[in-house]
Amino acid sequence: METHSIIPIFRMFDEGKAKQFYVEFLGFQVDWEHRFEPDLPLYLQLSKGAVKIHLSEHYGDCTPGGAIRIETTGLEQYQRELLEKRYPYARPGLESAPWGAKELRLSDPFGNRIVFYEWEVPQS
Repeated sequence: METHSIIPIFRMFDEGKAKQFYVEFLGFQVDWEHRFEPDLPLYLQLSKGAVKIHLSEHYGDCTPGGAIRIETTGLEQYQRELLEKRYPYARPGLESAPWGAKELRLSDPFGNRIVFYEWEVPQS
């Protein structure tokens, strides 16, 4: 067996709020959406660069309150871009972590946490 990637699944409860946060604010794109029928829960894939995230309205797929860390470069520029968007529910700051990373922490509208981070000190 050969492994290739991991895709986290976050629970969501409102398609509009999810797209406002992930697409309009964070800059992810919707790769695909799936519903078994028009009035059933939505399952979708988002991506930004090489990062993929699944969002699900399906009960049982996952629970709210998950967390992921996304390694980045250009974190300060990304933070400035986010602040310029004036998203009403977040004004993310940058923090220096004691382990040598800069971090930008956010929570989505459903209680899931995302940390974008960039190493301040090259890792070996």
